Amino acid sequence: MTATVALRPIEPSQETAPGGPGQEFDWLLDHVRSNRFLPHPPAESIFVGDGDYRAIGAEFLGHFVRIGRLKPTERIFDIGCGIGRMAVPLTQYLDPERGSYDGVDPVMDGILWCAQTITPVYPRFHFQRLDIAHPLYNPQGSLPGTEVQFGFPNQNFDFITMISVATHLPPEELTVYLNEAARLLAPGGRLFLTAFAIAGQPTGQERLKFKRWRDGPGWYAIEEAPLAAAGIEEEFLLARAQETGLLVESLRPGHWRGINAAHYQDVLIATKPERSS
Repeated sequence: MTATVALRPIEPSQETAPGGPGQEFDWLLDHVRSNRFLPHPPAESIFVGDGDYRAIGAEFLGHFVRIGRLKPTERIFDIGCGIGRMAVPLTQYLDPERGSYDGVDPVMDGILWCAQTITPVYPRFHFQRLDIAHPLYNPQGSLPGTEVQFGFPNQNFDFITMISVATHLPPEELTVYLNEAARLLAPGGRLFLTAFAIAGQPTGQERLKFKRWRDGPGWYAIEEAPLAAAGIEEEFLLARAQETGLLVESLRPGHWRGINAAHYQDVLIATKPERSS
């Protein structure tokens, strides 16, 4: 881990500390996992990865609240919202009058499903497609990843998620996304980002045999499709986040490394500093 970034460790006891989410929140997570009346896209249209759509959504809602300190009244921006896997559980958690959610993604089918299925019932949930070029998800896209700008005012959000986004970006594009996240976060807001953060020689699961990409900070696990599973040098990730002005609180290792962990990918939590008095 780089010595230039000071991380504030989060003790396990903080996740269940007095005043934090308790039995009522546990019930909500069970409700999200099992409620067959919540929106659910057709199985054949889910392009956001393996696993149970509802269970993974509930898992991340738990992480957002327990690790990211997400509050029901906050304004969320979901970069790479896909087909609503994070949005659906958030409909059950956000305050319907004060909380809000905006999601963007380059895949039109996912945005259309979300806009037609979620927004009519939850009007403070909005979705828009950005025609960002990506060799796997949007190969004909008109907007290069290095020129991405999200059309929202500065300091417009309290909580920004990037779930399995850094794992599909080259380093130069990830830097642009981090800059945009820092611009869009209000003071005290948090970035919740998942990644394969690599320090030294990677020792992850057998199917993720990362190799360094072009002698730079990027790594790939699938040679014929490098952005299908992209790793990033841990020092590079932490340094770029710090350079945007964000305060990196923690980088929590995931169980892709072959260790016991509550989440698969590594989780970066970074905060926009409060205004100085």
